[in-house]
Amino acid sequence: MKLHSKPYSVLFEFTYVLLRIGLGLGMLTHGYPKLMKLLEGGEIKFADPIGIGATASLALAVFAEALCSALIALGLLTRAATVPLIITMAVAAFVVHGSDPFGKKEMALLYLLGYLVIFAKGSGKLSLDRLIGRG
Repeated sequence: MKLHSKPYSVLFEFTYVLLRIGLGLGMLTHGYPKLMKLLEGGEIKFADPIGIGATASLALAVFAEALCSALIALGLLTRAATVPLIITMAVAAFVVHGSDPFGKKEMALLYLLGYLVIFAKGSGKLSLDRLIGRG
């Protein structure tokens, strides 16, 4: 099969949109509970892996895991939305779980790898970025 054939292109774009939506919605399942925790108010108990305070750390995690993951699933502002998620997953894998066994950091590393691919490729043909002429 030629790499530039129409069937390959359609298959690639379809599987790529599945990757983008899957990673976006998958991370949203982690971000939504954090968003609810932030909106509840009261005392914030959250890890502070980079020393900016628990509330600021939670707010940054919510921004990345809730808002940016939704943008990636939609294919809107895709490359920009991956940057906070790449940083968040790198911190999770190498700082929060840095001394843990591989199994504890595996999920963060898999998300990190996926977000690096999305950053490199962009939103793809099946995205809102493409629809509005940005992709």
